[in-house]
Parts: sequence; C-alpha cells; structure tokens
Amino acid sequence: MMQFDPQKYVYPSRRNAVYARRAAACTSIPQGAQIGLEIMRRGGNAVDAAVAMAAAMPLLEPTGNGLGSDCFALVWIAKDQKLYGLNASGPAPAALSAQLVRDRGFGEMPTEGWLPVTVPGAVGGWAELNRRFGDLPLEQLFAPAVELAREGAPVAVNTAPQWAKDCRRIPDGPPHAYWKQVFLHKNGAPYQCGELFRWPEYAETLEELARTNCESFYRGALMEKTVAFAQETGGFFQKEDFQRCKPEWVEPISVDYRGYTVCEIPPNGHGLTVLMALKLLDGLTLDAEKETAENYHNIIESIKLAFADTKTYIADPRCMKTKVSDLLSDRYLDQRRALIGERALLPQAGDPSCGGTVYLCTADGEGNMVSFIQSNYTTFGSGVAVPGTGISLQNRGANFSLDPQSDNCLAGGKRPYHTIIPGFLLKNGQAVGPFGVMGAFMQPQGHVQILVNAIDYHMNPQQCLDAPRVQWTGGMHIQLEPGVSPQIAQELRRRGHEIEVIPDPIDMGRGQILWRMENGLYCAGTEPRCDGTVAAW
Repeated sequence: MMQFDPQKYVYPSRRNAVYARRAAACTSIPQGAQIGLEIMRRGGNAVDAAVAMAAAMPLLEPTGNGLGSDCFALVWIAKDQKLYGLNASGPAPAALSAQLVRDRGFGEMPTEGWLPVTVPGAVGGWAELNRRFGDLPLEQLFAPAVELAREGAPVAVNTAPQWAKDCRRIPDGPPHAYWKQVFLHKNGAPYQCGELFRWPEYAETLEELARTNCESFYRGALMEKTVAFAQETGGFFQKEDFQRCKPEWVEPISVDYRGYTVCEIPPNGHGLTVLMALKLLDGLTLDAEKETAENYHNIIESIKLAFADTKTYIADPRCMKTKVSDLLSDRYLDQRRALIGERALLPQAGDPSCGGTVYLCTADGEGNMVSFIQSNYTTFGSGVAVPGTGISLQNRGANFSLDPQSDNCLAGGKRPYHTIIPGFLLKNGQAVGPFGVMGAFMQPQGHVQILVNAIDYHMNPQQCLDAPRVQWTGGMHIQLEPGVSPQIAQELRRRGHEIEVIPDPIDMGRGQILWRMENGLYCAGTEPRCDGTVAAW
C-alpha cells in the first residue's frame, strides 16, 4: 500500500490555461467538471450541464452547498444574443421576525439552527433553468449525482479541512441529530480526504425531484417532510412558505469598464458592489506594466467605498429605499472617488439620494454559456438536515439585520442580503464569458481583482486566478497573500493600511473563468486554491 500525505505539497506547481473547441465546464471539484462535460457530450447544452453539476456538487462539496441552498445564474443564449438573470433565493418564513429573534436573546442573527434558515431556492432554480432552456430531462441530468450518492463520492483534498473545521460549530440537539448522522462517522469524526461519502437518501430525493419536476420540494411530499420536521424541532416553516416560493427572472445590471460590459445579478445579491468598485476604478489610473502599491491602494479603497454603501443599502429589492441607478450614477460615484487619496480610508456609507459556496461555469458548441453559483452561506449552513431525505439546509438568513431602521431588517416573507454573485463579461454586445469567485464577502473583491487582471493587466484566464489576492475584512484591516511583494506590503502600511500576510489561501476566494475567443474556441482557467478543474472537449 502506497503511503503519502495528501495534504502535503512542498513544491510549487503550475497550471496552464485550457482551450476547448466544442464545450467546457469548470468548477472546484474534478468530478463536477467532468459531469458537466459528459452531459454536453451526450447532447445536452450548457444549461443542462450547469444543472447536472449543481445537482452533484452537494455530494462533491457538501461544505459549500446542498439541496437546501439558494442559487443565482446568468445565462447567455446565443440564438437570442441575450443575457438572462435568474434569482433563485428564498424568503424568510412568514412566522419569523426580527423581534422574535431579539426576544430569544440574540443581538444579531445566529448561524446555527432554525433561526437563519430561509426557504431554499436552488431546487426551484434548477427546474426553472431546465424548463426554459434545457434540452434533456431532469432524470438524465440528475443521474450522475444519483450514482455518486449511492456508490460514494471521494472527499477532495481541499474540502476535508473545511469539513473538519466547520463540523465543530454544529451543536447537539434535535434539529442537528440527522445532520450529524449524515456528515460525521459513527464515532463523531469528520470525513477525511480520500474517504468515500455516501448518502443514499440523497439519491432517493433526487429521483423524486426528477419524477415531479421538483414540485415535491415546494408543493408535495418533500415539502411536507421539511415543514413537519421544522414544526417538531422548533422551526418556523409552514406549507405556505414553500408554496409561495418561486424563482424570479431578473434583468442583469451592468457597467462599462474600459471597453467591456461587466454584468451582475441585481439585489438582493451584492454584485452591485463589483459594479460600484469598477466605476470608481474607471476614473483612476492603474499601471498596467507592473504591480505597484498605488495600484493595490486604489483597488482596496474602491472596494471599501463600494462595500460601505452596499452593506448599508442592499436588501430584498421590494424593501430597498435606495435605487440601484442612484448608487451607480456618475454624480454619486464622482463624489465617492474624490475621497480616495494617499492615505487609507475608514469607509462610511454615503448618501446616494442625490442622484462554504460553489461556483461553476459551462459553455457549449452553440455558444451558450452559464455562470452559476449555489451556496449554504457559512460552509455547512445551519447544521440542520431533514431526516430521511437528502436535504441539508442553508443559513442564508444569517445575513439579515435585526435593526428596525435597516432596509435589510428581518421580516417574514422577505429575502435577505445575499453574498453569492455570478459574473458575466460582454464586449460590444457579444459574450466574452462567465466568471465567478466563491467566498462570502470575498466574492465582489475577487470579481474586481480578476477583472483588473484580465482587462488592465491583460492576463490569461489561469494567470488571472493564480495572481495573489488582497481582501478587506473591515476597518483598516487588509489581508494579503504571500505572493504580494514585501515592498508593496510595506508601502501599504505606510499609507495607513493594517496589513496581515496570511499563509492559508482558503479564505481568499475560489474562482473559475471561461472566455470565448474570436476564433470561436473557449479558453478557461480554474482556481489553484482548491481542487478546481477545467473539463474540455
């Protein structure tokens, strides 16, 4: 028997950009990308591939997503020459309120148990994508995940540490008993890399979803099991919460950045943060010839200013008092840009009234492309799973505010502020392709940095993802990866940034990029900070 440590890598390795002629699929787990490609080889399109991958990722990376997740998608349909947006995030239960949470002794939303669980939207999103744009039936799309659930999915190298770390926060108690039965060994130990994770109930649940076109989840037997379990163990779901939940087609929002059109999902997602930061940067000069402290400073300050606004104003769009158009107006962003100087800012929201997650992307031979993201929020989510099913539940409601003055204050039937954001790039109205970065509040920061790398620094897709990253975590605190030169770190400290160089890159985002070239080929890059893979045909 060969003996080695799958977590030990002492030598640097290099990935190359990958080209494809017929189709490509990218995600953070090799088997996930392979499933997407196999679906397209069997006659499915890019949307079919994305749905099949999404159904398999809760087994391949359960630390990031599950059947109880939410999802968002940006879909380029070549024959229409149009980009479509889908918001498949669910609302808080009607019976839940900010006052109820405060009465239970919480000053902010918890991350475990029933309080942060909103109605899961991902399964409805899969069905809607399949209904509108799919070529293959759900039975075929779910088949790879059904097989994995019964025969076992190997735990990936970068998934195992997250599994071990996050399972410690899940408490004991009735809502969590089945979750622990599924995700921990009988002795209470987490799964290790290279072990097989089997979940036969997941296979049975997927088969029921395929038979009912996912209706069972919202208006059938699976919904009734979820609601009954919630009511037995202190949850707040009622049948009507699920029956009213439907995915929503939305118009993507966008800005022009140095000749390209950057597209994001509108609120309740925070893709608006990316667009605001890019518009701030568009009025500043970045040295495209070399890495400089000035470049890093301008990127950091633009991200901070954008986040100060969006964390204040983004909410369920029905509850937002501030318009997206006001936040993106030239007049407002000119005022915000004027705040960027030599020294680091402690950002505060302005007044614009004057004017963990899995990401995947696919492309097919017809030119259709999908940017798709699906998430629990905090790794394993709420730590609640519905007994006898394959449903593990997210904790997206942890992003609600309990402040009655906030647009994002928790209320029954309301969607929370969302951190997951798929991205898409156009030029002159034509698709360049999908991109995305996982990782909670790192996501907009990752979007900005890979776009600067691609557009300002002319990096290839793999180089865009390989480049060292920076993350603002609040106040004046900035995290840098070791690849940033010590001279730049020193200059940023001189400018007032509180710099921390972090050795572990797992919290610096995990992304994928898939560009369509002028000759019709696809060129892709995948994340070196995880087990990312490009599957190409």
